[in-house]
Amino acid sequence: MKTKILKTEQQYNQACERIYSLINSSATAIEPNSPKGEEIELLSLLVEKYEQENHQMEAPDPIEAIKFRMEQMSLKQADIAPLFGGKTRVSEVLNGKRTLTLKMITLLNRYLGIPLESLMSGNKEIKLETKKREKLLNVSAIKDYLSGRTAAVI
Repeated sequence: MKTKILKTEQQYNQACERIYSLINSSATAIEPNSPKGEEIELLSLLVEKYEQENHQMEAPDPIEAIKFRMEQMSLKQADIAPLFGGKTRVSEVLNGKRTLTLKMITLLNRYLGIPLESLMSGNKEIKLETKKREKLLNVSAIKDYLSGRTAAVI
């Protein structure tokens, strides 16, 4: 395969197939500095770049992230109740009747390893009023920062 910047889905798929075939081409480990090892590394970098530009995933909803982590760790609501301040509060949060507090977010990150981005990104309730948002977007540094992002913040 000729190595070049991946620009199409077809090129991306071919690169993934090539990585797979290289990895499975030998019963022994592939040395990093060998020709195969260097080709895998280069293709992996190209695939990663293409995925970042074309296959971006949004962070999960915070409640779904918590439930997923609970499932991974085989936890019950009672097990994580101390992180929320009690059994009733954990139930309210997981059922969408109460929002996560900063303390809950910090504790969930610290004790369950849930990424902060997953716990905070889905909070659609926090919004600026229209006039305040417009004023904020008139600040060039903020406008430049947001225009460089791929995910909508506002």
